[in-house]
Amino acid sequence: MTRKSRLLTAGSVIVLVALMVALLLMWRPAIAPVSTPPATSFDAQTRVAGARVVALGDCIVCHTAKGGRPFAGGLPLATPFGTIYATNITPDPETGIGNWSLTAFKRALRDGVSRDGHLLYPAFPYIHFTRISDSDIAAAYAYLMTREPVNATTPANDLVFPLNFRPPLALWNLQFLHAGPRPPDTSKDARWNRGKLLVDGLGHCASCHSPLNLIGGEKAGHGFDGGVVDGWEAPALNALSAAPKPWTQDQLVMYLRSGRASEHGAAAGPMLPVTRDLATVPDEDVQAIAAYILSIQKPTSSDADIPLDAKLANLAATQPGAALFAASCAQCHGPAAPMQSIGERPSLAFSTAVNAATPRNAIQMMLSGNGWHGEDRENYMPAFSQIYDDHQIAELASYIRATYSQRGPWQDVATMAARIRQENHAR
Repeated sequence: MTRKSRLLTAGSVIVLVALMVALLLMWRPAIAPVSTPPATSFDAQTRVAGARVVALGDCIVCHTAKGGRPFAGGLPLATPFGTIYATNITPDPETGIGNWSLTAFKRALRDGVSRDGHLLYPAFPYIHFTRISDSDIAAAYAYLMTREPVNATTPANDLVFPLNFRPPLALWNLQFLHAGPRPPDTSKDARWNRGKLLVDGLGHCASCHSPLNLIGGEKAGHGFDGGVVDGWEAPALNALSAAPKPWTQDQLVMYLRSGRASEHGAAAGPMLPVTRDLATVPDEDVQAIAAYILSIQKPTSSDADIPLDAKLANLAATQPGAALFAASCAQCHGPAAPMQSIGERPSLAFSTAVNAATPRNAIQMMLSGNGWHGEDRENYMPAFSQIYDDHQIAELASYIRATYSQRGPWQDVATMAARIRQENHAR
């Protein structure tokens, strides 16, 4: 046998052993189905507590399709490996979780295993939900079991091979799932510990605000360094002190509860519905979240101010965007706009998107806008994807950056505008 043949044989054996180990690790027994518990079996206090837990976990955000019934699933979740569709978590016994016991529900949240024993994809953030307390899990179960049942079948996932085959998930879990709640840090106060539990557990903030590695796990050592979700940048939560005006406790609480912060900007994209949920929970929860996030800030060095001559040259190069700004943006964002004078819209000079390292969110905001929503209509912004082409969007973004930010110009803005438009069209 040649050396090459021996290597191929050894490699085949290793792959076979790994698959056998994965099959053994992934096997979980089914938990017997139960009759759907009647709503009267859950007391009102537990249901109210469950509503709080479900809101903090943003469950309705992921488990409700556009135009669909609440919690009935079907929302496509784009991943680097294909599309996963959120499942139906209403108490429908055929297509939802109506025949799940509390034990089965707890296993799904703690271990990422469905009632029938198959492994769940980590788009469902069980690696964070595993930290939820037993009482919160029971309350969430009570709340969901008293929702209106909806018979709605989830579309089949569309994933690349071999990730459409579930055994590799067992190996993934070995590396990323550390099951069970965590003890509190006795060196910290109760509010900090509550905030850490909510950020790391129920809120699963790192799922969006951390970069992912090649196999879709959160990159070790880079927690909260920022990520990309549904075409939007989820900014680094550990760099809020580097904003043009560093975030304060009050500003962060205002943003999380209303989707707006007077010295920073408005929520958009995937973050906006999160703020709608957080508006429904007790203020003490959001205060704790904000306190913990502000405690994890890293020392950062922001870009130096652009020299005046370079700034003037940059502005001259972006003058084509000035006319577009006057036509479509100045009514709301210009210095003489009524909404600026009464403080409803923060200056673009403080905008996280305008001051970001890349133009992704600024471009997304122009292309997609912020849809009209009665509860947060102050966040409304029309979409310009059908009005301006990629070159015009780039001119507008470059003009806004040059006019309002003290940081350097973005590069290849038109290329990114074209790429984002294609990404949006593919969703």
